[in-house]
Amino acid sequence: MKKSVLIASALAGFVSWPSFADTKVDFVKDIQPILQNSCIKCHGPEKQKGGLRLDSKAAALKGGKDGEVISPSHADKSDLYRRITLEPGSDDIMPSKGDPLTKAQTDLIRDWINQGAVWPDDAAITATKTPETTEAPAPVSIFDKMPAIKPTAAEPGAIAKIEALGVAVRPIAMNMNWREANFHGLGTNVTDAAVAPLKDIVTVVDLNLAGTKITDAALQNLKGLTNLVDLHLEHTKITDAALANLKGLANLSYLNLFDTPISDKGLAELKGLKNLQRLYVWQTKVTEDGVKDLQKALPNVQVSRGWENEPLAMKEKDEKKEETKEEKK
Repeated sequence: MKKSVLIASALAGFVSWPSFADTKVDFVKDIQPILQNSCIKCHGPEKQKGGLRLDSKAAALKGGKDGEVISPSHADKSDLYRRITLEPGSDDIMPSKGDPLTKAQTDLIRDWINQGAVWPDDAAITATKTPETTEAPAPVSIFDKMPAIKPTAAEPGAIAKIEALGVAVRPIAMNMNWREANFHGLGTNVTDAAVAPLKDIVTVVDLNLAGTKITDAALQNLKGLTNLVDLHLEHTKITDAALANLKGLANLSYLNLFDTPISDKGLAELKGLKNLQRLYVWQTKVTEDGVKDLQKALPNVQVSRGWENEPLAMKEKDEKKEETKEEKK
């Protein structure tokens, strides 16, 4: 009987032993580079979305407007871990723009939190780019190159029509005429008729139509929005034909087509968008060949095809590095 108890106790102790016991996560080596490259832009000294800063131990453990985001020893109770593991395209995912963290990165953060979220007091994170980002620097925002603009006479009336639906068409910053319009909150209540007034709001630079009930016809209203920089069309039913309406959007830098019926044929319509830097085509019919064909015309565009797929351009860049190393051996 005593022997059975001893065996049971030993097994219980073995089962409860942390799976990461032999792989201690080093903050400076493993976690700091992730925060540096993917988080500080929105949660650092210059910008604090949600009142959250992740550039110092004290600020990170304090949390943001909604409370703490890191619960040491409990990744399952940490909002930071929850948000970095959300489905791509989710409203609350972190980072909110750009590629999601890889599974290897989210696992590191999970294990780091579960191990007590150890953060050396002298390991403050600055906005300075690390060696990892010097090889592929973040694209310069196109807003920096765009001239000032004055609203047209038709714009106030068009804005009033859209705001009557419950959609705010507001300036992106103080003392600027550039505006953003987010229809996502109304979901499937938004139809083609609801977005029709957009054609008269030439100051719109950030437009979110994600999750709405729009059809291809709605995108005809975007033809004249030549100042548009960011466009969200994820979770809609737009087809390849609709993308022909985007050909004249010379300033378009960010385009999200996640969970749409778009295929390689639609991608071909984007070849003239010389300022396009980020394109998201998760859960579409787009193939790797279609992406390569687009990148022949737009060599600087980074295309993400899914959670497990890193941007194709970056993947090929890494493969070329490996080939070079092999040649030198």
